[in-house]
Amino acid sequence: MAVLPEPVQNLALAFERLPGIGPKTAARLTFYLLRAPEEISRQLAEALLALKSQTALCENCFNITRAGQSLCEICADPERDESLICVVEEPLDALAIERTAAFKGRYHVLHGVLSPIEGIGPDDLKIRPLLERVQRGGVREIILATNPSLEGDATALYLRQQLLPLGVRVTRLARGLPVGGDLEYADQNTLLRALAGRQEMD
Repeated sequence: MAVLPEPVQNLALAFERLPGIGPKTAARLTFYLLRAPEEISRQLAEALLALKSQTALCENCFNITRAGQSLCEICADPERDESLICVVEEPLDALAIERTAAFKGRYHVLHGVLSPIEGIGPDDLKIRPLLERVQRGGVREIILATNPSLEGDATALYLRQQLLPLGVRVTRLARGLPVGGDLEYADQNTLLRALAGRQEMD
């Protein structure tokens, strides 16, 4: 079996390190770029370099912003309600909520969740800056929007314990049955939460 040239192998291995990409997908991407016009490879390389050199974290909420800007667009927007903070695990979660165009508050990005198995504790997340934001005053409600997983729930519980003594209202995103979902395919936890969160019909 012929051995691939080192540059081809190196790129395939680099793609494999990305989440959700296995050896076959890595090979397909590598051979696509090998056959594609040089301009596509150059644009990809430039975009990857710019990703690191031209981005930073917002000093207030730790969302992604442009390098050289201390605040992201949301924190810099005077029209946003700074008394309402939605706590999310990752920047992509804030992006998902923004797509609804329904939330007019601000965010706080934890950059992960508590996971004792992986050795991730409170000091490894952006929890202390969140508590400091609340202690400075002016915050009336914290919405905990961590994912409905074991780690997400544990993180939300920990945050609740830390925030309640500070006199702020702490809420959690509602959970239940997805639109278009069938009861027969719903797992037990989803059904239990849907039952517990039932509402009056208007």
